[in-house]
Amino acid sequence: MEQIEKKYSNGEITVYWKPRACIHSSVCYTRLLEVFNPRKRPWVNMQGAPTQKIIDVVNKCPTDALTWKRDDEKKNETIGPRDTNHIKNRRPDYFPRSDTPAGVVPAKPVSIRIMKNGPLLVEGSFIVTTSSGSRIKMANMTSFCRCGRSGSMPFCDGSHRTEGFKDSQ
Repeated sequence: MEQIEKKYSNGEITVYWKPRACIHSSVCYTRLLEVFNPRKRPWVNMQGAPTQKIIDVVNKCPTDALTWKRDDEKKNETIGPRDTNHIKNRRPDYFPRSDTPAGVVPAKPVSIRIMKNGPLLVEGSFIVTTSSGSRIKMANMTSFCRCGRSGSMPFCDGSHRTEGFKDSQ
């Protein structure tokens, strides 16, 4: 099935939205309604907030349905690899940044929130490892599957919506 990707730019950055990856966790619009308003069309208004504020909220998307890239390719060099497909498919906060040592996630307390009829939303500084100790992901926010139907276990891919997953009473 073809992956649809929408692009929105403010001249400094382009925000990419992959609707099929979106689990509607509400992180984007609850934190920056001036930019991400699902009641408006188009639902993304890149003029609604300063660029850095948009970047900060997009970086919190738990499923990478929202990602971003600088419009000036030279500035993307401070984010990570120049391979634009790689940048678009992964959030820039997974790359070493110019203000942190390579591979280091700035320390933030971890919080875990159970989304109603949805995934576990984990936010903070953490590293996800396999049972053998291999690193899977270094993140500031991600969502973990609770329904058992995700095609990208242990991460949520939104399958709970199509499977009708409901919290037990």
